[in-house]
Amino acid sequence: MIRLSKSVIGEKESEAVTRILLEDGYLGMGSEVGKFEADIASYLGVSSDTVVCVNTGTSALHLAVEAIVAIGEEVLVPSFTFLSSYQAISAAGAVPISCDVYEDTLSIDLEDAASRITDKTKAIMPVHYASNPVNVDKLYEFAKKYNLRVIEDAAHAFGCTYKSKKIGSFGDVVCFSFDGIKNITSGEGGAIVTNDFEVLSIVKDARLLAIEKDSDKRYSGQRSWDFDVKRQGYRYHMSNIFAAIGRVQLSRLDNEFAPKRIELLKLYQKLLGSNLKVLFQKYEIEAYIIPHIVSIRILDNQRDGLKEELEKQKIPTGIHYKPNHLLTYYKTHYNLPVTEKVYSEILTLPLHPEVKISDVEFICKIINNYLN
Repeated sequence: MIRLSKSVIGEKESEAVTRILLEDGYLGMGSEVGKFEADIASYLGVSSDTVVCVNTGTSALHLAVEAIVAIGEEVLVPSFTFLSSYQAISAAGAVPISCDVYEDTLSIDLEDAASRITDKTKAIMPVHYASNPVNVDKLYEFAKKYNLRVIEDAAHAFGCTYKSKKIGSFGDVVCFSFDGIKNITSGEGGAIVTNDFEVLSIVKDARLLAIEKDSDKRYSGQRSWDFDVKRQGYRYHMSNIFAAIGRVQLSRLDNEFAPKRIELLKLYQKLLGSNLKVLFQKYEIEAYIIPHIVSIRILDNQRDGLKEELEKQKIPTGIHYKPNHLLTYYKTHYNLPVTEKVYSEILTLPLHPEVKISDVEFICKIINNYLN
């Protein structure tokens, strides 16, 4: 059976975990996490002290927001994103302000966002949906104009570039996810990357119950016994086991995972591109995209019927995502017409490194036959 998404784990990951279990013996946060942070920094081309690993991408977003935004202040965020973006904002005591998206790129509509700015607006959280870092320069110009901090939700975009610079190697605060189906996985995990050392200090401590300077001791296999705590903290640290998996996955990204994901996306575009009832999002031409998901829009109210037909053929599909402003907890008094339209049309197709060329050909044949 074809899988919609899948963790691609092999012998090297197994060996790395075994090494932690049998040789290192310390399963919590220790030196392996520090090494994973250093590996990520080297990959991005940044200083090793600018990367902080945590247990999930949601935790990364939560800590980033909490380090920057005060309780009751507002964060502009596209409604068309996974729930994690919103939960991270509200968990920090801040208020997510739902914004519409551009219909072609599915990125946050800056004109709509500008109309929602108040004296409480502190930050903007763009989402690189489907690994697509769109108009990053315009985004930062917007943030500068309105004196906003930028927290990039780059959960989909690890390994991607904008104008030949890797996402995370520049910008304000960038948050990644390494859960089981992302471009690389650490089982569960995430990371925050920033040059703001005040933010770094806060998140390093906050991931370890806000015990001050505990990270350095953990890296050397020690614990803090006589310590102080001055703020709320969380059990958000990454384990050595997850870091060991992540380090192997990172070594496989450029030569193995990325080429296959790109090849599959291009094949979907080739086989479905001439179908007038199928729309692909517009990708940033100045970006190198390693697609985490491939989503298409099905026109003429045929999405649900096509989804049912594909499932009859044992081809799973997804709907990434239900708009957050339609959820009871985050419901708005206003509509977001583009987001709501896209939600009625979006369909996500199988994409991971173990999807075969023949799988994509089979999927596209069914789609084209059904729509035509």
